[in-house]
Amino acid sequence: MPAKDAQTQTEGFSAEERAAMKKRAAELRAEGKKGAKKADGLKAVLDAIAGMAPEDRALAERVHVTVTATAPELTPKTWYGMPAYANADGKVVVFFQDSGKFKYRYSTLGFQEDAHLDDGDIWPVSYALTEWTPVVAKKVTELVKAAISG
Repeated sequence: MPAKDAQTQTEGFSAEERAAMKKRAAELRAEGKKGAKKADGLKAVLDAIAGMAPEDRALAERVHVTVTATAPELTPKTWYGMPAYANADGKVVVFFQDSGKFKYRYSTLGFQEDAHLDDGDIWPVSYALTEWTPVVAKKVTELVKAAISG
């Protein structure tokens, strides 16, 4: 897929973004045992994303950037081999499942029990993702903000 503007980029992480994430992982390792665990989680997420098909990888990278920018208090980790982001108690709040994992026609952005998305007696906890657009970026940001509120 051809690259779009920075907001809707689908070619994946730029060299600068990759370098910044590697630097951040090194910083976390330097913080000691707790930082090393966070760095290992970040590396595992980045490795899981790197192993995806190009279309899934582009979506996962945008989700990763959005979640980590919107909710820096969530810790990246893998969950059943998928990129996920956990709260301070280590419980997964949000995860990304690539379409190739179970041969679905769409990737999934999902939320676990600790996400604060409750809305009456019924509410969605997973969303199909097929393309990253400004509308999708805005919705994902809103969902992540809601998930960590409260």
